[in-house]
Amino acid sequence: MLLIAGTRRPAASGRTFEVLEPATGSVLAEVAEAGAADIDAALDAATRAFAGPWPRTPATERGRVLARVAAGIRARAEEFAVLEARNAGKPIGDARWEVEAAASTFEYFAGAANKHLGAVIPVSEPGLDVVLREPVGVCALIVPWNFPLLITSWKTAPALAAGNPIVIKPASLTPLTALLLGEVLIDAGVPGDAVSVLPGPGRSIGDGLTGDPRVAKISFTGETATGAHILRTSSDNIARVSLELGGKSASVVFADADWERAADETVMAVFGNTGQDCCARSRILVQASIHDEFVARFAAATAARTVGAPLDETTELGPMISARQREIALEYIGLGTAAGAELVTGGGVPAGCDPHGFFLSPAVLAGVDNSMRVAREEIFGPVASIIPFRDEGEAIDIANDTPYGLSGSLWTRDLGRGIRVARALRTGVLSVNSNKSVRTETPFGGYKHSGLGRELGPQAMDHYTEIKNVFFSSE
Repeated sequence: MLLIAGTRRPAASGRTFEVLEPATGSVLAEVAEAGAADIDAALDAATRAFAGPWPRTPATERGRVLARVAAGIRARAEEFAVLEARNAGKPIGDARWEVEAAASTFEYFAGAANKHLGAVIPVSEPGLDVVLREPVGVCALIVPWNFPLLITSWKTAPALAAGNPIVIKPASLTPLTALLLGEVLIDAGVPGDAVSVLPGPGRSIGDGLTGDPRVAKISFTGETATGAHILRTSSDNIARVSLELGGKSASVVFADADWERAADETVMAVFGNTGQDCCARSRILVQASIHDEFVARFAAATAARTVGAPLDETTELGPMISARQREIALEYIGLGTAAGAELVTGGGVPAGCDPHGFFLSPAVLAGVDNSMRVAREEIFGPVASIIPFRDEGEAIDIANDTPYGLSGSLWTRDLGRGIRVARALRTGVLSVNSNKSVRTETPFGGYKHSGLGRELGPQAMDHYTEIKNVFFSSE
């Protein structure tokens, strides 16, 4: 069933599509497939909601509603986690963490709702000048398949906190937790007309939303070519657009670092979520003097990871999302070895996993040159490329030699070097002696082809509001 204007209903066409379980390759659910009539109904409802009380509801009250959403997610946490683990192939421990992170996101923006402040500006004329923040309008929120619930929360929470109605387009591969979240939103008190969830084909629903003049704001997370397409389809309407796109992030490890710790911890910075992460630090730049020792330790730590069924509590890496995504990863491993890289470990189907599932052992390629396709193109799979460098200048040059600029890590004990290199790297999110990219309280987004705008932190609210300047004359 779709969720349109807060109500579950079949698609107007009656069409449905199958959702697979990546660990088994079998059908997990049959879901209603939204079409043009459903898009029209959802946007009509959202337009009514924008003309209704929700945008004018006091921000404090909207915050209370979002706090109830957080509580509602936590009340159904295991239901969300099991559904996410089965639908997205996530280890159940990861799924539980993401459910709690989604609840925390709503909690954060519940508190932010009445703290997104305007301003009073001294001007030269007699009077009072104020800057107001107002809701932008109907928001189309287009979500990827790699973190379905979590990224839906990143978009939904600030949009609703600012007083906007929303239409959520989940990925066709992973629509189930977005539909469940829609129920939680309505139960928490978000007006029905202000919430719709439209599963179905990405291009037809995406184009239907992004090209419609009723949509004032588009927030998209996904691959870069689709982001560019959205900019084109939305241009006639001058819709506000924020894009969180691809990445080919680097971990830069200097010889003066605690490189043993870096080798151990960087494993999951590449292979977490089976490498299906735009923040994955899939290029590992290692200073030449420690390169061989680093490769040996990193490969051993990679081979020790447990690949298995998502609902097994011991699993660290689950299956890939689809057979095609696994094929792409294998193709890149082949491209890397053909270009001269060495496959140190992984790259096969792990023993003991369901042969019908989409499993792949994490692969480590050494002897990679940054000019190779495996080092330049986003793979979105469990493939790490280790690249040697000589000195600080070369490390910066290699790290920046990419069309992307989303995330990254820098490992060094030298404070001065940390400051210099952090300032020099062209990336939106950087961690020094850490591999974490995302914190609810801080802005997240990229440079260059990695996108426009920011998710999370107080800056996220900026993208869901318009600025109005009002001058009151005292003469």
